[in-house]
Amino acid sequence: MYTYAFLPRSEMPPELPEGILGDLALVNGAYLSAVVEPKLQVEQLQNSDEQLMQAVLVHDRVIQELFRQTVVLPLRFGTYFVSREGLLEHLATRSSEYLQKLAKLQGKAEYVLKLTPVERSQPSIESDLKGKDYFLAKKQRYQSQAEQQQQQQSELEQLMQAIAQHYPDLVRSEPKDGVERIYLLASFLSSFTPHHSLPSWQSQCPHWQLSLGEALPPYHFV
Repeated sequence: MYTYAFLPRSEMPPELPEGILGDLALVNGAYLSAVVEPKLQVEQLQNSDEQLMQAVLVHDRVIQELFRQTVVLPLRFGTYFVSREGLLEHLATRSSEYLQKLAKLQGKAEYVLKLTPVERSQPSIESDLKGKDYFLAKKQRYQSQAEQQQQQQSELEQLMQAIAQHYPDLVRSEPKDGVERIYLLASFLSSFTPHHSLPSWQSQCPHWQLSLGEALPPYHFV
């Protein structure tokens, strides 16, 4: 049974969007509910790469639409349970753990803070330099690059400490193409979002360009 997310059982369940290939449904346990697509089989996701990519996008869309209505524990793409009974048993066994997580996530969202290194111009090496002068100019350029990288790393470490003081729930991923990504768990109420801190963070990091995404389901905090 293909499963998208877990959420608290409620007398006013969320409105369910369309799934990957059909309608969604709720499987209700004593305290938790699971959003499932009962008729979706794993083989149906393996027909082509294009269909697989489309399924990934729909999975993400479903979770985001649920997140706009209620607190959720998003599940990874491709999460299956062998039967309805197996899913209910899982909800019963893990109910205490999941309810604690849902309570922690209530009113909160995930924000992605991206730091892109600012490329500073380096001292140029004149084409007519030769011998010792050439190697001296090359050394100076290397030292300038090393100092810039050291400054960037220092700013990043100081920023991590500053963020952790207000947002202790954070995850730093491996940099990709030089871009750092920090995932924050924070309130999505307009008066408490991390966007209010962004100008201050940027002023602390002149060697980085900072950008902060919108509120997302808490993918990295489940």
